Amino acid sequence: MKFTAYLDHAATTPTRPEAVTAIAEQLATGGNASSLHTAGRAARKVVEESREDLAKALGCGPSEVVFTSGGTESDNLAIKGTWWQRRADDPRRTRLLIGATEHHAVLDAVEHLVNAEGATVDWIEVDATGRSNPEQVRDLIERDPESVALVSLMWANNEVGTVQPVAEVAAVAHEYAIPMHTDAVQAVGQVPVDFTASGVDLLTASAHKFGGPQGVGVLVARRDATLTPLTHGGGQERQLRSGTLNAPGIRGMAVAATLATQELPQEQEKLAALRDKLIGGALDLGLDIEVTGAHEIGDVTARLAGNAHLRVPGCDGDSLLYLLDAAGIECSTGSACQAGVPQPSHVLLAMGITEDDARGALRLTLGHTSTDADVAAFLHALPAAVDRARRARSASRAGR
Repeated sequence: MKFTAYLDHAATTPTRPEAVTAIAEQLATGGNASSLHTAGRAARKVVEESREDLAKALGCGPSEVVFTSGGTESDNLAIKGTWWQRRADDPRRTRLLIGATEHHAVLDAVEHLVNAEGATVDWIEVDATGRSNPEQVRDLIERDPESVALVSLMWANNEVGTVQPVAEVAAVAHEYAIPMHTDAVQAVGQVPVDFTASGVDLLTASAHKFGGPQGVGVLVARRDATLTPLTHGGGQERQLRSGTLNAPGIRGMAVAATLATQELPQEQEKLAALRDKLIGGALDLGLDIEVTGAHEIGDVTARLAGNAHLRVPGCDGDSLLYLLDAAGIECSTGSACQAGVPQPSHVLLAMGITEDDARGALRLTLGHTSTDADVAAFLHALPAAVDRARRARSASRAGR
């Protein structure tokens, strides 16, 4: 059987065995948490105990945990819900301040508000490492403080792993009584996340990024956060997110979050060592590979411990991905595909990387199942993949 190295934990990390067991047990039990009979009350008990466990893991109050279907829904509820409510309370509040390197769950929600609702947006820029400056946020706000509905800046970037100064930006936003949202989908389980200490008003997390199941997540929302709901129905979750609660998924998410936060210090040390071995090994191959973003050996504060983002000149990232996949290496690129045509990553472009350099990007992300063997397999397969990808690109350009 061919060895497969899974290096795409940022996309989804394998569900922890303990979470699988918890999910299976709750699936076998059944019950609707909104029902008043015995089975319903038992399901409600599981949901509320899970809410308490998640609150402990995320540094918030249990009443601040709003269950959703995952990161995309949570981001949409935070962005659209806040903008709708703030504009309803004050028609001047139409402006959004958004990080230039956000995930498309945020960017596309913003695009909808701009195109369909008349919102305006100012972008929070990043430097060459992908990090934003809180003082730029202040400058953007001070152009017209009364027009700003929300500031949103992700906790850690999903492509290059840069950790943002979320608490500092939240402090700036609050000087002007502006709410702050952070997409912490990549951060939970990778860096310490404390909702209360960060000062943010809204925080997004998704279970399958830290060892829980797919299809369940949370929006942590301060009790005084004002949001217009996306959906209407049964009025569950503080009337912010109607719908039957996914008790098995919620239980699995809580078990995974508890384990991820308990094991965080050891996991950071392990993953940083693997990341540094992967990056150092790739640079030593003599293929002119470059590292995207800040990287210091052993550092787990400026960059996620499990993130390695490489740029391979003379290659198309998609070609590298398929060649590596054929060799048993599962990873991703930083590109997007629009109308069937690969496009360079908006994250890399915002960091000042040229389109040509951005096209040769590889994102390699490690997680709780990663081993030295995964790194060794990647480094063994990379030279041949690069050689073939470069020859394919040269042939393609020669035939134009």
